[in-house]
Amino acid sequence: MVKIAIVFHSGYGHTARQAAAVHQGADSVVGASATLYPVNELTEAHWAELNAADAIIFGAPTYMGNASADFKKFADASSKPWFAQAWRNKIAGGFTNSASLNGDKYATLMSFVTLAMQHSMIWVGTGMLPANSSQAHRNDINRLGSFIGAMAQSDSDVGADLAPPEGDLATARQYGKRIAEITLQYVKGG
Repeated sequence: MVKIAIVFHSGYGHTARQAAAVHQGADSVVGASATLYPVNELTEAHWAELNAADAIIFGAPTYMGNASADFKKFADASSKPWFAQAWRNKIAGGFTNSASLNGDKYATLMSFVTLAMQHSMIWVGTGMLPANSSQAHRNDINRLGSFIGAMAQSDSDVGADLAPPEGDLATARQYGKRIAEITLQYVKGG
């Protein structure tokens, strides 16, 4: 059984909903087990579980053009496993959410890529074509057209019970599934 850790921060619940969708996708793969780790609840035992995981997926809302401060605290605290290269050759991925269609989500995902590269991890992109035709709509898979990681957009005037929209959640589920499948291939040598 490969272990997938989903480490995330959510300020208002929207990114937690996206994290849950990533978890559903990863956990749906036979031979994979996914666990959610909110960054504000990490204990020493959780850090040990991250070190033992086969894949770590990073998630945070995009605030002011980058990952939230709470996620950044986690990233900074990861210098301890970095020093020991405890996450070397683990599979990595990431997801983010913001109120704006763009909202500089790319910068957040790139900060996750940089974090993964510093840890000598192996990054997995979405593997999804964008929904960018004139017939595309809000509930399409990868409607925001990200190749690096899963993006979601949550309207600023609705709660986490209504946002992100189903297309963005389906994108997150598919991305979680892809990471679990690639982790299985990588760990099993297939």
